[in-house]
Amino acid sequence: MFKYWYRRILIMAVVFFAAVGGSYCLIEGERVGMRQEVSGEPSENTMVIPGGMPVGIYLETDGVMILGTESIDAVDGMKYNPAEHLVKSGDYIVGINGRQIDTKGQLIEAVSQLEEDEVVLTVKRDNKKLDIRFKPVQYKLGKYKLGIWVRDNTQGLGTVTFLNAESEFGALGHGIHDIDTNELLNISDGTLYITSIRDIQKGESGSPGGMEGLIVYNNYNVLGTITKNTEVGIFGTVDRIDALFSDQEPVETAKKEEITNGPATIRCAVSGEIKEYEIEIKGVDYYTNEINKGLTIEVTDEELLRETGGIVQGMSGSPIIQNGKLVGAVTHVFVNNPTKGYGIFIENMLEICKNM
Repeated sequence: MFKYWYRRILIMAVVFFAAVGGSYCLIEGERVGMRQEVSGEPSENTMVIPGGMPVGIYLETDGVMILGTESIDAVDGMKYNPAEHLVKSGDYIVGINGRQIDTKGQLIEAVSQLEEDEVVLTVKRDNKKLDIRFKPVQYKLGKYKLGIWVRDNTQGLGTVTFLNAESEFGALGHGIHDIDTNELLNISDGTLYITSIRDIQKGESGSPGGMEGLIVYNNYNVLGTITKNTEVGIFGTVDRIDALFSDQEPVETAKKEEITNGPATIRCAVSGEIKEYEIEIKGVDYYTNEINKGLTIEVTDEELLRETGGIVQGMSGSPIIQNGKLVGAVTHVFVNNPTKGYGIFIENMLEICKNM
């Protein structure tokens, strides 16, 4: 009898552990599969959530960007341009007389407190710091000016391209350049804001048109942070994912070799909601010298043509989908034909996320 019950207990124990072990293996298998499905690492099976949503963008420069110089009327009745040929458009002021400068307000305050007839500006040029010594202009008794035009922030509207499994986003597909110097802005940080499209200026030959949005720059509307401004787009982290990516399904990304001439779609929200519109990929240039122009596209969707005339400013970053995969993002419009434009390969944008 004892042997009989012993065998029964042994069999029950084996069955129990087999069941539990099998369930554990099944659960672990599913977890591994899920991690692979939403992995943010660029690979043949990379999955991301496609964008198409408009966002407000606010960037602060790393230092105070120099736009140019000007002549100042001095107390002696003469005109002087003290910084001419010493500083360059695109330099960043990061210090004055040994005092660190991060914002235009700090620079203005430092200049207002000048008591000497000589100043030393520390500027960053081509990632190198230089000390530049010159005489500021005394325009009133005890009051000085440097004769330098500066900027320390920029704002605008763009379109999000994707979100990966680490809550990192990519947008625009091209960098943000200063409107006066055309230099890529060297940023210290930035913020992503909720926005809504209020008006569309249709594109016409010679005039690309644009999207006009309402952006309220307050803490309530913050979506995330911008950490990188590169030639292939802006990148950062989304904190309020549900506010931006609700009810969106992940898709696989494509290598550039998978892209072919033919039908595709772009995702954007020109009508107030995210929709996919038909386009045609007209050219795929694997060896382009301009990284933002690997794809040539043409809008064929009648609804989008009625709404916008084609591609308009603010649509940069709109995801390009082909055969169910994210293949790229809209970057530029043909000024003389707004139905056509360029796009960037998505793998170029994903490469940035590897180093974030």
